[in-house]
Amino acid sequence: MKLLGLTGSIGMGKSTVAAMFRAEGVPVFDADAEVHRLQGPGSPLLPAIEALHPGTTSVEGGVDRAALRQAVWGDDVALARLERVMYPALNRVRDRFLRRHRARPLVVLDIPLLFEKGGWRKVDAIVVVSAPAWVQRRRVLRRPGMTQARLTHILSLQTPDPEKRRRADFVIDTGGSLVTTRAQVRHVIACLTRPGGR
Repeated sequence: MKLLGLTGSIGMGKSTVAAMFRAEGVPVFDADAEVHRLQGPGSPLLPAIEALHPGTTSVEGGVDRAALRQAVWGDDVALARLERVMYPALNRVRDRFLRRHRARPLVVLDIPLLFEKGGWRKVDAIVVVSAPAWVQRRRVLRRPGMTQARLTHILSLQTPDPEKRRRADFVIDTGGSLVTTRAQVRHVIACLTRPGGR
């Protein structure tokens, strides 16, 4: 089984590309979706999160993501403490996913902070989803509640797109049509599943 790390900065179209991999029959582990689930109602992590940031959780609703985001916004120490709660649980879920799909020739790990948190060391190849900066900005600023200041802060926490592209084995450009993007996804799959592929 080859592990393909899928990453890309905010607004680059990573979710669309992940869905295309799924549509081609490739199992995709969605780290963001699993974090949402681990912060949802009934999660065993809720007491630890509440202890760190009182008032950010409820039994019925799970984590109030807006309140938690505000609690750690711009505070590297608070964010690191939260990650020490979240990451071990996330890693256990990922390991179960990999065991379940261990007979598959290719599995995608969709990890937004693949470079920032060291996940790139644990994959066989990296695909970076990218688009022109003006396309990225237009996409992100259309999101509810998004501001230029918030976008600037988010980008400051992420490895710059040119650096991501430089470190990638494959770059999928989503600045064009969906047909073109899908063709790029299929090319990556073909390269990684053919005999002797990297």
